[in-house]
Amino acid sequence: MSAAIPSPVQDVCAAIVTYHPQIELLEQVIAAVQGQVGRVMVFDNASPGEALDAYFDDLRGRGAEVFRSERNVGLGSAINHVAHAARAAGFAQILLMDQDSVVDPGMVATLQQHLHALQARGKVAAVGPQFRDQRTGEVAPFVQIAFPMNRKLFGGPGQTVDCDFLITSGSLLPLEVLDAVGGMDEGLFIDNVDIEWSSRARHRGYKLYGICDAHMQHRIGDLVSITGLWPSYKRVVHSPTRLYYMMRNRVLLYRRAEVPRSWAAQDFPRLVLKFVGTSLFLKPRLTYLGAMLRGLRDGLLGRQGPMPTELD
Repeated sequence: MSAAIPSPVQDVCAAIVTYHPQIELLEQVIAAVQGQVGRVMVFDNASPGEALDAYFDDLRGRGAEVFRSERNVGLGSAINHVAHAARAAGFAQILLMDQDSVVDPGMVATLQQHLHALQARGKVAAVGPQFRDQRTGEVAPFVQIAFPMNRKLFGGPGQTVDCDFLITSGSLLPLEVLDAVGGMDEGLFIDNVDIEWSSRARHRGYKLYGICDAHMQHRIGDLVSITGLWPSYKRVVHSPTRLYYMMRNRVLLYRRAEVPRSWAAQDFPRLVLKFVGTSLFLKPRLTYLGAMLRGLRDGLLGRQGPMPTELD
């Protein structure tokens, strides 16, 4: 006998932010989540192409709501826009989704069940699933910030993990909490938006939980071969543009009062290692080096918002 398919969680709106998406992968994302929520809302950050235009028209015909921005306003602004629309439509919670995250069957219902149970015990900012990389199969841990090293907690079946932050994709947030804590920081544009919001929520007395019985497939960066002083191997790397934001936003967050000092203390050595390793072993080296140096400079100067000119 096949397992029963959970009914859609009607008071949850899925918010999917897209930027130059692969249509085939995005269709997997939407197909996996649409039957689990009350509505799917897509916010596209100025992605061009007639094929994508036709796909979004098709999505509207299938009941999804699609917002098209004429310029790339970043992840934080896109989430805030969809949250406003979801709130106006009467939804209670919003499920944040990237364009490359595929939820497992029943994930949304599992998250909401745990959210309600945890809310009975205290203030909860968000709950999130345990995810694995679609390409490597590696399961990502939940994290508690500590010095000199973060504590990585994998948990197990039936377990709930009290953690210090959740990645944006897959997180289920009550809209009333978003109102109380405030929306996503639009100035960060993309990277570390999750760290900043999680830290702000915890600073206001809320907790975040990883739900080990909720699962999702996710992609982080690109897999490339690294060659150098040791045998070549594959690892996840990011584009020069993403490296700009990673460097800049880390420096910006080091100054934020609501971000734990322990996070800044243990993250700074990681920043240095990432800077050195990327500069030495990724090609084209000058492109990567220039992007990271610009990010560090703009972080020290306190600059926010979109990068002045795209790097790739």
